[in-house]
Amino acid sequence: MKTFLNKIAIVLTVLFVFTSCYDEIEPEIPVVEVKDELKINTSYGIKLESTFVTNEVSMNVKLDTAGKVLIRIFDINNRVVSKEEISVKAGDNILKIYTTALPSSAYRIALYKSNVMLGITDFNKIN
Repeated sequence: MKTFLNKIAIVLTVLFVFTSCYDEIEPEIPVVEVKDELKINTSYGIKLESTFVTNEVSMNVKLDTAGKVLIRIFDINNRVVSKEEISVKAGDNILKIYTTALPSSAYRIALYKSNVMLGITDFNKIN
């Protein structure tokens, strides 16, 4: 019985040493640097880095609260050619839009949250 109590005392001492030496590290929140081309001055919206796109373009999606949003791309006939639901944080969210699969044409990209359109902008896909 005495050796059993000694083993428990050793285990508890080791656990105490490890937990008392552990510094609680707060995770660093990465600071997103927003280029001037992507800055949005309102509390929410959508903005593309350029209106002329080849294979990809950077986009800022800004919201005042975190949550899921839906991004839809419409063609010139107002048909949805692409849509994606993503989770975003409050504030600026810099995303990449890949347009390689889209034929050259004019497009419109819209941002929705809870089926409410928060912003819309146009771009032209060129080769």
